[in-house]
Amino acid sequence: MKLSIIIPVYNEDNTIQEIINRVRTCGVEDLDIVVVDDASTDKTREKLQAYADDTDVRVFHHEVNAGKGAAIRTAQDKIRGDVVVIQDADLEYAPEDLPHMLQVISENRADAVFGSRYSGRELLVDTFWHYLGNKIITTWSNILSNLHLTDMETCYKMIRADIFRELPLECRKFGIEPELTAKIAAKQCRIYEVPISYEARSGAAGKKIGWKDGVAALWYVFKFNLLQ
Repeated sequence: MKLSIIIPVYNEDNTIQEIINRVRTCGVEDLDIVVVDDASTDKTREKLQAYADDTDVRVFHHEVNAGKGAAIRTAQDKIRGDVVVIQDADLEYAPEDLPHMLQVISENRADAVFGSRYSGRELLVDTFWHYLGNKIITTWSNILSNLHLTDMETCYKMIRADIFRELPLECRKFGIEPELTAKIAAKQCRIYEVPISYEARSGAAGKKIGWKDGVAALWYVFKFNLLQ
């Protein structure tokens, strides 16, 4: 199965080349890498020029910063794979976990696979407040979607491409995570969770999501589960 990997990127010039290299060597043979630069103001765009002639990496640019969700929406109709997953451009998530996630779908056991940071694998210890915020949002999502996830906010959501292309996505920023979850649940997709490794990044190290995004996520959970 061909795996499309969407990499939304904004001001990640220190990690973008490393994450692309790690994706390329993650253990999945047939890859379609779609990078969407969300109007970076550092040297990200310059470094992405190195892939202009590559056949396995396609790069698209936003001229105005619009958010992670907008970048994913830009890539939605450009993927060429049978399965799609989102990969953050920092180094928090390990592409080496992707082959196991893909195996669950290739064996026709699931339509979507979520990589859970909180279900048994080793991880760099995160702050208590970030962990608590995640648990609150995940529990709220589970109540309204009638799912039993341990990590709704995970970046690693792997979905069959035919389903992903049909999702009427709206969110421009980090609300894309509860939106994807709610709309996959509404389609009654078979969802698996598998444990993944995770190296949490601090705000000082460049992490972009904050408490305001957490509050907004509670609203998006409500909106996309009950008002759609």
